Order: sequence, then structure tokens, then C-alpha cells
Amino acid sequence: MSSIKIRLKRFENATLVRMLISHPMETGRRTDKQSGNLVPAHHIRQLRIVHKERTVALCNLGSGIAADPYFAFRFREGKPGDVVTISWIDNHGVSDSATAIIP
Repeated sequence: MSSIKIRLKRFENATLVRMLISHPMETGRRTDKQSGNLVPAHHIRQLRIVHKERTVALCNLGSGIAADPYFAFRFREGKPGDVVTISWIDNHGVSDSATAIIP
């Protein structure tokens, strides 16, 4: 099961992409209440959105983003039936991707 939920909406001259990513997004500065130790950093480093084999957004992220982040943006182009692929990689080397079709 993918960690990414995608919703696409087509407008007259743009496509709205909304996504929710299930990820802990730990900063590395929080102390575990039970052990007293720092919780290791674990956050998404890079988020990529691809439409028709062309990267329309490449986001370099840091640790300051909340857990289970929500992102939304628009890009010009996109027709019904086109595929949008979203992928991420985190600072542990874990990655995931998902695709959606523009309605």
C-alpha cells in the first residue's frame, strides 16, 4: 500500500494536485518521553512530481515539516487521461511513489 494519497482536479488552464503523505517527519530534536533519548531524524528529503515524463516540481524538504504532510500546487498543462506520478525519498533512503490519472 502506498504512503501517498493523490487527488487531481483539472481546470480550464491548469491542473490542481493535492497529496497527503504518510510519514513521521522526525526532526531529530525531539526527546522520547520514556527513554529520555533523542528520536533520530527521519524526514522526506526530496519530493518529485512528474507529468508526461517531465518533472513539473522538484522540492527539497527539510526536517521542519509536520508529520503526515499535505502539499497542494497547480501546474499548467494536463489533459484528462494524463498520468501524474509523485515520488519521495527520505533521509534513510526509503522511497515511495504513486500515480494518478487526471480526470
